[in-house]
Amino acid sequence: MSTIQIFDPALCCSSGVCGTDVDQSLVNFSADADWARQNGAQLERFNLAQQPMAFAENAPVKAFLERAGQEALPLTLVDGLVVLAGRYPSRADLARWAGLAAPAAA
Repeated sequence: MSTIQIFDPALCCSSGVCGTDVDQSLVNFSADADWARQNGAQLERFNLAQQPMAFAENAPVKAFLERAGQEALPLTLVDGLVVLAGRYPSRADLARWAGLAAPAAA
């Protein structure tokens, strides 16, 4: 099974419901990530504010940040290859990359 890695911008929390402004795209992605994990996906998330060395020690991520800057995050890697930048993946994206059955339409 593929390993999916999400490199988040600097966040106070990964759920999107911290502070006064709720980031709905982050709330949706957090639910999709939980769904993917519950269905067997190997998914890791890294927060720039809390795990900066994970960004610095990963060559594709470091090169991306040098080229595009942290404003271009989030960044998604599958098996070490960049597959998506600038937005969070959808549940269908996660299912496809993890080799899971396609999610039912909502």
